[in-house]
Amino acid sequence: MAVWDSANQATFSPRRRGWVAGAVDALDARLRRDQAVFEYTANPACVFRLDIWDVDKPITLRDGTRISAGDRAARLHFWNEQIPVIPKTGATIAWARQLHRGIGISLRELVGFLASRPGLNDVALVCADVPSGTKEQSAQVARIMAHYGFEWRPEPEHFSIGERVKRLGENILISMIIFTHNPSALHLGTLRRVRVPIYLSRRALEREFG
Repeated sequence: MAVWDSANQATFSPRRRGWVAGAVDALDARLRRDQAVFEYTANPACVFRLDIWDVDKPITLRDGTRISAGDRAARLHFWNEQIPVIPKTGATIAWARQLHRGIGISLRELVGFLASRPGLNDVALVCADVPSGTKEQSAQVARIMAHYGFEWRPEPEHFSIGERVKRLGENILISMIIFTHNPSALHLGTLRRVRVPIYLSRRALEREFG
């Protein structure tokens, strides 16, 4: 059982944390295999993994890029093991700078990866569903990612029961992954995380990070 301290952070005994971490890492690895999520670079500063996703709805971006349902896109996922660890005292300016540097490196590496794979020449979109603590924090996450050129599309107000159950399961897994790799970032609100869908055209990616 986890114990929540006065700062709403979970604490475990070292022994219990060890076997929980092993189980969570094994489950996460299994899900990545099932979903064909892979590392596109060996750079230790990269903070993203990738899968190639079939877009489920039409998208038009501000630069005129038009994506149809069924088109392929490069979808980013956090590389949890390489996300900078938040200090026990909380996020600092030094931590934010390290994460900023990691995102920039990750996007530059993505440009190189896509250019080296002729089979991905049709991929015109980079996207991600960034987990956010609350709906109120979504706009803040969107503003941060806009610094790298990403556009935000707010989620629908209502979801089906099936989608809500699916997201609860995802949030539980996200919470356990955070506990495993970045425990200072874990708090009670983690189970209420929403998603921030963000989009960047490939030509904008290449222009900014090529």
